[in-house]
Amino acid sequence: MNIGIKRINRATATATVALTAGAVLAGSAFATQAQAAAPPKPTITAKGGFVMNNGSGKTLFTKSADTRRSTGSTTKIMTALVVLSQKNVNLKSKVTIQKAYSDYIVSKNASSARLIVGDKVTVGQLLYGLMLPSGCDAAYALADKYGSGKTRAARVKSFIGKMNSTAKSLKLKNTHFDSFDGIGGGNNYSTPRDLTKIASKAMKNSTFRTIVKTKSTKQKVTTKSGGYRYMSWGNTNTLLGSYSGAIGVKTGSGPTAKYCLVFAATRKGKTVIGTVLTSPSAAKRTADAKKLMDYGFKK
Repeated sequence: MNIGIKRINRATATATVALTAGAVLAGSAFATQAQAAAPPKPTITAKGGFVMNNGSGKTLFTKSADTRRSTGSTTKIMTALVVLSQKNVNLKSKVTIQKAYSDYIVSKNASSARLIVGDKVTVGQLLYGLMLPSGCDAAYALADKYGSGKTRAARVKSFIGKMNSTAKSLKLKNTHFDSFDGIGGGNNYSTPRDLTKIASKAMKNSTFRTIVKTKSTKQKVTTKSGGYRYMSWGNTNTLLGSYSGAIGVKTGSGPTAKYCLVFAATRKGKTVIGTVLTSPSAAKRTADAKKLMDYGFKK
Protein backbone atom coordinates (compact mmCIF):
# COMPACT_ATOMS: atom_id res chain seq x y z
CA MET A 1 0.00 0.00 0.00
CA ASN A 2 2.77 2.38 0.97
CA ILE A 3 4.71 1.41 -2.12
CA GLY A 4 1.70 2.33 -4.31
CA ILE A 5 1.34 5.72 -2.67
CA LYS A 6 5.05 6.43 -3.19
CA ARG A 7 4.76 5.51 -6.85
CA ILE A 8 1.72 7.77 -7.29
CA ASN A 9 3.52 10.65 -5.52
CA ARG A 10 6.58 10.21 -7.72
CA ALA A 11 4.42 10.25 -10.84
CA THR A 12 2.58 13.37 -9.67
CA ALA A 13 5.88 15.10 -8.84
CA THR A 14 7.28 14.24 -12.27
CA ALA A 15 4.14 15.64 -13.97
CA THR A 16 4.30 18.79 -11.82
CA VAL A 17 7.95 19.34 -12.72
CA ALA A 18 7.13 18.86 -16.39
CA LEU A 19 4.22 21.33 -16.20
CA THR A 20 6.33 23.88 -14.30
CA ALA A 21 9.17 23.58 -16.82
CA GLY A 22 6.67 24.01 -19.64
CA ALA A 23 5.21 27.10 -18.00
CA VAL A 24 8.68 28.59 -17.53
CA LEU A 25 9.56 27.91 -21.16
CA ALA A 26 6.27 29.38 -22.35
CA GLY A 27 6.78 32.41 -20.11
CA SER A 28 10.27 32.87 -21.51
CA ALA A 29 8.90 32.65 -25.04
CA PHE A 30 6.25 35.30 -24.30
CA ALA A 31 8.87 37.53 -22.67
CA THR A 32 11.15 37.16 -25.68
CA GLN A 33 8.26 37.99 -28.01
CA ALA A 34 7.38 41.06 -25.92
CA GLN A 35 11.00 42.23 -26.00
CA ALA A 36 11.15 41.70 -29.73
CA ALA A 37 7.93 43.68 -30.19
CA ALA A 38 9.22 46.69 -28.23
CA PRO A 39 10.23 49.40 -30.75
CA PRO A 40 13.91 50.37 -30.70
CA LYS A 41 14.61 53.77 -29.17
CA PRO A 42 15.19 56.23 -32.01
CA THR A 43 18.38 58.22 -32.50
CA ILE A 44 17.88 61.94 -33.12
CA THR A 45 20.24 64.70 -34.23
CA ALA A 46 18.72 67.24 -31.79
CA LYS A 47 20.66 67.75 -28.57
CA GLY A 48 17.50 67.47 -26.52
CA GLY A 49 14.20 65.66 -26.96
CA PHE A 50 11.09 64.64 -25.06
CA VAL A 51 7.81 62.92 -25.93
CA MET A 52 4.80 62.09 -23.80
CA ASN A 53 1.31 60.69 -24.14
CA ASN A 54 -0.80 63.84 -23.95
CA GLY A 55 -3.76 61.97 -22.49
CA SER A 56 -2.03 60.16 -19.63
CA GLY A 57 1.05 62.35 -19.25
CA LYS A 58 3.23 59.23 -19.46
CA THR A 59 6.81 59.86 -20.61
CA LEU A 60 7.60 57.97 -23.82
CA PHE A 61 11.09 59.28 -24.77
CA THR A 62 13.81 61.42 -23.24
CA LYS A 63 17.16 62.76 -24.39
CA SER A 64 18.70 65.42 -22.16
CA ALA A 65 15.08 66.30 -21.44
CA ASP A 66 15.88 68.56 -18.48
CA THR A 67 18.90 70.38 -19.88
CA ARG A 68 18.23 74.11 -20.26
CA ARG A 69 18.55 75.39 -23.81
CA SER A 70 17.66 78.43 -25.88
CA THR A 71 14.16 77.98 -27.31
CA GLY A 72 13.89 80.43 -30.21
CA SER A 73 10.34 81.13 -31.33
CA THR A 74 8.89 78.11 -29.52
CA THR A 75 8.77 80.76 -26.75
CA LYS A 76 5.67 82.10 -28.52
CA ILE A 77 3.64 79.14 -27.26
CA MET A 78 3.85 80.75 -23.82
CA THR A 79 3.08 84.17 -25.33
CA ALA A 80 -0.15 82.76 -26.76
CA LEU A 81 -0.95 80.87 -23.54
CA VAL A 82 -0.64 84.05 -21.46
CA VAL A 83 -2.94 85.96 -23.83
CA LEU A 84 -5.55 83.20 -23.91
CA SER A 85 -5.38 82.84 -20.11
CA GLN A 86 -6.47 86.44 -19.55
CA LYS A 87 -9.84 86.71 -17.84
CA ASN A 88 -12.64 87.25 -20.37
CA VAL A 89 -10.15 87.65 -23.23
CA ASN A 90 -11.87 89.27 -26.22
CA LEU A 91 -10.46 87.85 -29.46
CA LYS A 92 -12.32 90.53 -31.46
CA SER A 93 -10.70 93.40 -29.57
CA LYS A 94 -8.71 95.56 -32.02
CA VAL A 95 -5.08 96.57 -31.63
CA THR A 96 -3.61 99.47 -33.61
CA ILE A 97 -0.24 98.50 -35.08
CA GLN A 98 2.48 100.86 -33.84
CA LYS A 99 5.69 101.94 -35.58
CA ALA A 100 7.62 100.51 -32.62
CA TYR A 101 6.57 96.99 -33.65
CA SER A 102 7.90 97.30 -37.18
CA ASP A 103 11.04 99.11 -36.00
CA TYR A 104 11.69 96.18 -33.66
CA ILE A 105 11.43 93.68 -36.51
CA VAL A 106 13.94 95.65 -38.57
CA SER A 107 16.40 96.15 -35.69
CA LYS A 108 16.35 92.44 -34.74
CA ASN A 109 16.10 91.09 -38.30
CA ALA A 110 13.25 89.05 -36.86
CA SER A 111 10.53 86.87 -38.38
CA SER A 112 7.49 88.94 -39.20
CA ALA A 113 3.74 88.81 -39.79
CA ARG A 114 4.30 91.89 -42.00
CA LEU A 115 1.90 93.98 -39.93
CA ILE A 116 1.38 97.48 -41.32
CA VAL A 117 1.57 100.57 -39.09
CA GLY A 118 -1.86 102.10 -38.48
CA ASP A 119 -3.82 98.93 -39.30
CA LYS A 120 -6.32 97.73 -36.71
CA VAL A 121 -5.85 94.00 -36.16
CA THR A 122 -7.91 91.85 -33.78
CA VAL A 123 -6.35 89.87 -30.95
CA GLY A 124 -7.48 86.67 -32.67
CA GLN A 125 -5.76 87.73 -35.88
CA LEU A 126 -2.60 88.65 -33.98
CA LEU A 127 -2.54 85.12 -32.53
CA TYR A 128 -2.58 83.72 -36.08
CA GLY A 129 0.21 86.15 -37.02
CA LEU A 130 2.12 85.02 -33.94
CA MET A 131 1.82 81.27 -34.42
CA LEU A 132 1.77 80.71 -38.21
CA PRO A 133 4.48 82.98 -39.72
CA SER A 134 6.02 83.38 -36.24
CA GLY A 135 5.55 87.13 -36.25
CA CYS A 136 7.69 88.89 -33.65
CA ASP A 137 5.73 92.05 -34.50
CA ALA A 138 2.53 90.24 -33.51
CA ALA A 139 4.21 89.08 -30.28
CA TYR A 140 5.21 92.67 -29.48
CA ALA A 141 1.67 93.93 -30.15
CA LEU A 142 0.18 91.30 -27.83
CA ALA A 143 2.72 91.98 -25.07
CA ASP A 144 2.01 95.72 -25.35
CA LYS A 145 -1.75 95.12 -25.08
CA TYR A 146 -1.77 92.59 -22.24
CA GLY A 147 1.02 93.96 -20.08
CA SER A 148 0.30 96.56 -17.40
CA GLY A 149 1.96 99.96 -17.09
CA LYS A 150 1.99 103.53 -18.35
CA THR A 151 4.84 103.04 -20.82
CA ARG A 152 5.37 100.44 -23.53
CA ALA A 153 8.55 99.26 -21.83
CA ALA A 154 6.68 98.78 -18.55
CA ARG A 155 3.88 96.87 -20.29
CA VAL A 156 6.34 94.56 -22.05
CA LYS A 157 8.18 93.91 -18.78
CA SER A 158 4.86 93.16 -17.09
CA PHE A 159 3.84 90.74 -19.83
CA ILE A 160 7.13 88.83 -19.62
CA GLY A 161 6.52 88.67 -15.87
CA LYS A 162 3.19 86.97 -16.61
CA MET A 163 5.02 84.45 -18.80
CA ASN A 164 7.34 83.60 -15.94
CA SER A 165 4.57 83.42 -13.34
CA THR A 166 2.66 81.05 -15.65
CA ALA A 167 5.77 78.85 -15.90
CA LYS A 168 5.97 78.89 -12.10
CA SER A 169 2.29 77.93 -11.78
CA LEU A 170 3.00 74.93 -14.03
CA LYS A 171 5.85 74.00 -11.63
CA LEU A 172 8.49 74.33 -14.34
CA LYS A 173 11.86 74.67 -12.64
CA ASN A 174 14.03 74.88 -15.77
CA THR A 175 12.20 77.60 -17.69
CA HIS A 176 12.73 81.36 -17.74
CA PHE A 177 11.73 84.06 -20.22
CA ASP A 178 13.33 87.43 -20.82
CA SER A 179 11.44 88.14 -24.04
CA PHE A 180 7.97 87.85 -25.55
CA ASP A 181 9.22 86.14 -28.71
CA GLY A 182 12.42 84.20 -27.95
CA ILE A 183 14.83 86.93 -29.03
CA GLY A 184 16.19 87.29 -25.54
CA GLY A 185 19.16 88.77 -23.82
CA GLY A 186 20.71 85.43 -22.95
CA ASN A 187 18.29 84.54 -20.16
CA ASN A 188 15.51 82.97 -22.22
CA TYR A 189 15.58 79.20 -21.80
CA SER A 190 13.56 76.06 -21.26
CA THR A 191 13.91 72.30 -21.67
CA PRO A 192 12.28 69.71 -23.93
CA ARG A 193 10.21 68.45 -20.99
CA ASP A 194 9.11 71.91 -19.83
CA LEU A 195 8.24 73.15 -23.32
CA THR A 196 6.16 70.04 -23.90
CA LYS A 197 4.26 70.74 -20.68
CA ILE A 198 3.65 74.35 -21.75
CA ALA A 199 2.34 73.15 -25.12
CA SER A 200 0.19 70.49 -23.47
CA LYS A 201 -1.41 73.18 -21.30
CA ALA A 202 -1.95 75.45 -24.32
CA MET A 203 -3.51 72.63 -26.33
CA LYS A 204 -6.31 72.45 -23.76
CA ASN A 205 -7.51 75.77 -25.20
CA SER A 206 -9.74 75.29 -28.26
CA THR A 207 -8.67 78.59 -29.87
CA PHE A 208 -5.01 77.64 -29.57
CA ARG A 209 -5.67 74.16 -31.01
CA THR A 210 -7.52 75.63 -33.98
CA ILE A 211 -4.74 78.12 -34.74
CA VAL A 212 -1.75 75.77 -34.52
CA LYS A 213 -3.28 73.12 -36.80
CA THR A 214 -4.01 75.74 -39.52
CA LYS A 215 -1.71 75.44 -42.55
CA SER A 216 -2.56 78.88 -43.93
CA THR A 217 -5.05 81.68 -43.39
CA LYS A 218 -6.27 84.88 -45.00
CA GLN A 219 -7.38 87.56 -42.55
CA LYS A 220 -9.30 90.76 -43.32
CA VAL A 221 -7.90 93.68 -41.32
CA THR A 222 -8.95 97.33 -41.09
CA THR A 223 -6.56 99.91 -42.53
CA LYS A 224 -5.68 103.29 -41.05
CA SER A 225 -8.01 105.03 -43.53
CA GLY A 226 -10.95 102.83 -42.55
CA GLY A 227 -10.76 100.50 -45.53
CA TYR A 228 -9.53 96.95 -45.37
CA ARG A 229 -6.80 94.66 -46.63
CA TYR A 230 -6.16 90.92 -46.52
CA MET A 231 -3.20 89.44 -44.70
CA SER A 232 -2.11 85.96 -45.84
CA TRP A 233 -0.07 83.82 -43.49
CA GLY A 234 1.39 80.34 -43.95
CA ASN A 235 2.43 78.04 -41.11
CA THR A 236 6.17 77.44 -40.69
CA ASN A 237 5.37 73.96 -39.30
CA THR A 238 5.84 71.63 -42.29
CA LEU A 239 4.55 68.62 -40.31
CA LEU A 240 1.03 69.85 -41.08
CA GLY A 241 0.01 68.02 -44.23
CA SER A 242 3.20 65.92 -44.36
CA TYR A 243 2.71 63.79 -41.24
CA SER A 244 -0.52 61.87 -40.77
CA GLY A 245 -2.43 63.17 -37.76
CA ALA A 246 -0.22 66.25 -37.14
CA ILE A 247 -2.09 68.94 -35.16
CA GLY A 248 0.68 71.45 -34.28
CA VAL A 249 2.53 73.05 -32.63
CA LYS A 250 5.40 75.55 -33.24
CA THR A 251 8.80 75.92 -34.86
CA GLY A 252 11.71 77.93 -33.53
CA SER A 253 15.21 78.89 -34.59
CA GLY A 254 18.04 81.21 -33.68
CA PRO A 255 21.84 81.55 -33.54
CA THR A 256 22.00 79.73 -30.19
CA ALA A 257 18.76 77.77 -30.38
CA LYS A 258 19.63 76.36 -33.83
CA TYR A 259 16.43 74.58 -34.96
CA CYS A 260 13.63 73.66 -32.55
CA LEU A 261 10.18 72.15 -32.89
CA VAL A 262 7.32 71.47 -30.52
CA PHE A 263 5.08 68.89 -32.18
CA ALA A 264 1.84 66.99 -31.63
CA ALA A 265 -0.18 64.42 -33.55
CA THR A 266 -3.28 62.32 -32.97
CA ARG A 267 -3.92 58.82 -34.32
CA LYS A 268 -6.75 56.47 -33.30
CA GLY A 269 -7.61 58.64 -30.33
CA LYS A 270 -4.03 58.76 -28.99
CA THR A 271 -2.19 62.09 -28.93
CA VAL A 272 1.57 62.28 -28.58
CA ILE A 273 3.23 65.61 -27.91
CA GLY A 274 6.88 66.51 -27.63
CA THR A 275 9.82 68.79 -28.31
CA VAL A 276 13.20 68.71 -30.00
CA LEU A 277 15.72 71.45 -29.21
CA THR A 278 18.98 72.35 -30.94
CA SER A 279 18.67 70.36 -34.16
CA PRO A 280 21.36 71.18 -36.74
CA SER A 281 18.91 72.07 -39.55
CA ALA A 282 15.24 72.66 -40.33
CA ALA A 283 15.05 69.38 -42.26
CA LYS A 284 16.63 67.42 -39.42
CA ARG A 285 14.34 68.87 -36.74
CA THR A 286 11.37 67.72 -38.84
CA ALA A 287 12.92 64.27 -39.34
CA ASP A 288 13.63 64.06 -35.58
CA ALA A 289 10.03 64.95 -34.75
CA LYS A 290 8.65 62.34 -37.16
CA LYS A 291 10.90 59.65 -35.67
CA LEU A 292 9.78 60.53 -32.16
CA MET A 293 6.09 60.57 -33.03
CA ASP A 294 6.39 57.22 -34.84
CA TYR A 295 8.06 55.85 -31.72
CA GLY A 296 5.47 57.42 -29.43
CA PHE A 297 2.58 55.83 -31.29
CA LYS A 298 4.20 52.39 -31.01
CA LYS A 299 4.80 52.68 -27.25
